[in-house]
Amino acid sequence: MRAIRWVVALALVTVALPAAAQQGEGRGNQQMMQQRQNEMLFKDITLSEAQKAKVDSLQAANREATMAMMQGGGMQDPANRQKMQEMRQKLHADIRAVLTTEQQAQFDKNLAAMPQPGQGRRGPPNRE
Repeated sequence: MRAIRWVVALALVTVALPAAAQQGEGRGNQQMMQQRQNEMLFKDITLSEAQKAKVDSLQAANREATMAMMQGGGMQDPANRQKMQEMRQKLHADIRAVLTTEQQAQFDKNLAAMPQPGQGRRGPPNRE
């Protein structure tokens, strides 16, 4: 009986550890992506502490809504892709509202220079 318990425990650990590592890795990747995006969005912009706090709050709320959408059907549904794009546009508008006029001008330049979702992930179209 003890041997069976050990086998079951070992099996659970064998399955649970890689799954936990993937979840942690996913969060780490998400944080890295958010950091890179912020570097591009806020290039040549110095935010005050109050602005940083507000931007962090806006991004956290957007991240939660995005995660809920991903769990509720993901990006397979074109309606979800459209909603995700609308959420991203709203986030950028909300962030822009936190900025000063001078910061907004730089933010607009930075946003225009950023690759749009889906760009750069695939090679050029096959023209055969």
